[in-house]
Amino acid sequence: MGTANLFVFVEPLAGHRCVEMSEQRTRLDFAQTLQWLVDSVYPEAHVMRLVMDNLNTHTAASLYEAFAPEEAQRNGPRLEVHYTPKHGSWLNMAEIEISIFERGCLSKRVKSFDHLWQHIVTLATERNRHHCRIHWRFTCADARAQMHALYPSPKIKLD
Repeated sequence: MGTANLFVFVEPLAGHRCVEMSEQRTRLDFAQTLQWLVDSVYPEAHVMRLVMDNLNTHTAASLYEAFAPEEAQRNGPRLEVHYTPKHGSWLNMAEIEISIFERGCLSKRVKSFDHLWQHIVTLATERNRHHCRIHWRFTCADARAQMHALYPSPKIKLD
């Protein structure tokens, strides 16, 4: 049947995730999903902090490509974006959630796009109902050990 793209948004401490699926992974798909997140999922939020990988569609330019400038500017200020280091998508908690979805429903053959969507909604609903949280165990010390160029150890000067 081909492939599908998942956009996964995770609130790791709240145990809540939102998943959206598209047939492609374009800037337009990404921008429309962000608009759905801002307008429908979190309409009351003043600022949303997004931790994302460096995928070429994950940019503010995607909003301007999909919408008129006024619409792109309306949503842009509410999004505070933090990018994971290149080749560091394993730092992204959404990747942890995606691996759970892969084991739970993405690794199996499905009959149709709609059938796949039913599996995804079922798993997301179940995980949200149980408030499945991500317990992040990666510390600053771990970051300094594995990515010392990005996270240097502070030098303490004693007098």
